[in-house]
Amino acid sequence: METWDERYAGGKYSSAEPHKLLVEIADRIKEPNKALDLACGTGRNAIYLAEKGWQVTAVDRSSVGIEIARQRAAEKAVEIDFRVADLEKGKFAIEENAYDLICDFYYLQRDLFAPMKTGVKTGGIVVSTIHIYGDAEAAGEFLLKEGELRGLFRDFEILHYHETSRTDDDAGEHHRRTAEIIAKKIK
Repeated sequence: METWDERYAGGKYSSAEPHKLLVEIADRIKEPNKALDLACGTGRNAIYLAEKGWQVTAVDRSSVGIEIARQRAAEKAVEIDFRVADLEKGKFAIEENAYDLICDFYYLQRDLFAPMKTGVKTGGIVVSTIHIYGDAEAAGEFLLKEGELRGLFRDFEILHYHETSRTDDDAGEHHRRTAEIIAKKIK
């Protein structure tokens, strides 16, 4: 199985376009502040936020992905606190009440949801899109069940929730169902 370093070195998952859901919510926030981009890959979302004036910390386990992200950020003349850290091994701790926005796109680690929820400040936003399993797929550790993402944020105000079937631009013809959420911490 190909590692993330190998995937990024081979040019896979190299889109520079930010996720549409992030663009939607970031444009609605009048005063950008601190953001955390989990499993940032080659930095497309972190760079977008930094260009909008956010102070961004971006974390990924792939040193190759982070190096590509650093180069892209330098080309755009934006500063981002990039960290190479394996989230699965607990090499990055999400500080409590530290972020106004936390984003997580296409990375499922169930034990990260609690720190994400405590890491965002009251009034802050969590935005996420995660793959869910469909009729032909078995549930697994890297796929959510239908409705699971909404349930994880039942104590937040749900500003947007949608489960869909779509073609991921980064995956070519690979077709996966997704759950997407924009949730605001209310207490």
